[in-house]
Amino acid sequence: MDGMQAARRPRFAQIDRAADDVAATIIDGLRAPQPAIAPRWFYDALGSRLFEAICELPEYYPTRTEAAIFAEHGAAIAQAAGRGRTLIDLGAGDCEKAARLFTLLDPAQYVALDIAADFLRERLDCLQDRFPRLDIVGVAVDFAEHLVLPPMVEAGARLFFYPGSSIGNFSPDEALRFLRQVRAAGGDDARLVIGVDLVKDAPLLDAAYDDALGVTAAFNRNLLNHVNRLAGTDFDVRDWRHVAFFNSAASRIEMHLEARRDVQVRVPAAAGAASRPLRFAAGDRIHTENSWKYRPQDFAHLLQQAGFAHTTVWTDRAGWFAVMLARA
Repeated sequence: MDGMQAARRPRFAQIDRAADDVAATIIDGLRAPQPAIAPRWFYDALGSRLFEAICELPEYYPTRTEAAIFAEHGAAIAQAAGRGRTLIDLGAGDCEKAARLFTLLDPAQYVALDIAADFLRERLDCLQDRFPRLDIVGVAVDFAEHLVLPPMVEAGARLFFYPGSSIGNFSPDEALRFLRQVRAAGGDDARLVIGVDLVKDAPLLDAAYDDALGVTAAFNRNLLNHVNRLAGTDFDVRDWRHVAFFNSAASRIEMHLEARRDVQVRVPAAAGAASRPLRFAAGDRIHTENSWKYRPQDFAHLLQQAGFAHTTVWTDRAGWFAVMLARA
């Protein structure tokens, strides 16, 4: 209508890998001596919602512990991070962790990156209704291997936000490569607020990744449904059970899917020479996730190696979790 300004809506970019490349990568992983599926494929629409449910579980301490750190130290974290920056949310999920900081950070632009495109669009539409004046950009992208930002992301002062200990899904070497990409994308004044899960007693960790209700088990098994759509396979989730445990020697939680019986899985003919079926014997495992746990000083050293010269650390009173601010 004349004289009325159209309501602001989120802008959206989708940076896709070729479908054939995704399928080939998944099949190659399943044919490895230790079969594995990358944890980024957990997050189809259902997987994203199941992870939201995991975050509400009494056993899953990271979400509430990190939230308590922000509740107690949020003003100090925001002051150190700087107001008015472009806030780039890595693995944004439902965007709520970042949204709770908008008042403190007053971002000039909010950029949400996530692999689950439809889920991200839905959440950003809702977020724009709540923050009608904020410039919101969504980027559907698999940033685990290469961090790509489209031109619509402001080139000025950037604050990267990577909460929830997702950095633990990377091996230490992979984490270093990724952090170096973040440092490069942020320029000379790069800043990063990151959540880091800390080393603690194994029973607490085991319970967090194998809850009594079986939500984490459903999340893990749903990965196979997503793989079926991505790679054309015919996994039956009923053939697999969830296994999770803390590997103390490697300082990481491991999640696996274990075959309940002998299983044969179709691989589509489009895969060419690789179209022979996948075969698993009863008890064979597919490795689906690692979650490394750190001591604060060890992760601070990793940030320094990545090019962040200054690190400030806040922890909960029990020392279970850390929020770190890294500055170039």
